[in-house]
Amino acid sequence: MTALVAHLVVDCTDAYALSSWWGSVLDYRADPDDPNEPGHEECLIASADGRRRLLFKQVPDVKQVKNRLHLDLRPAQGSRDEELERLLGLGATVVADLSRPDGGGWFLLADPEGNEFCLLRSA
Repeated sequence: MTALVAHLVVDCTDAYALSSWWGSVLDYRADPDDPNEPGHEECLIASADGRRRLLFKQVPDVKQVKNRLHLDLRPAQGSRDEELERLLGLGATVVADLSRPDGGGWFLLADPEGNEFCLLRSA
């Protein structure tokens, strides 16, 4: 017997805003039969095939320490530098540049609420 991950939950102060932001980053969408709206305390987004889902849950406190769990992203197309520029344009911030001259390494970024995630190089 095993368990399956139903979705990854992200605590946040504005579930709608952060689900919309991550939806833009990942090209995930809300369920058209149960759309996310401003003021909703829980907002779910999913990949086009529905296999990967993120649930944003509004909580009263703000993030205070480093995440214990984070996403590692890889560009779907183009280079890491191109994807970095896109993410920065959407409102991500660079926490640390851990890239290497040989193209390895990664960037440690933060979403608009300060949740860290990594941007790896393309495949």
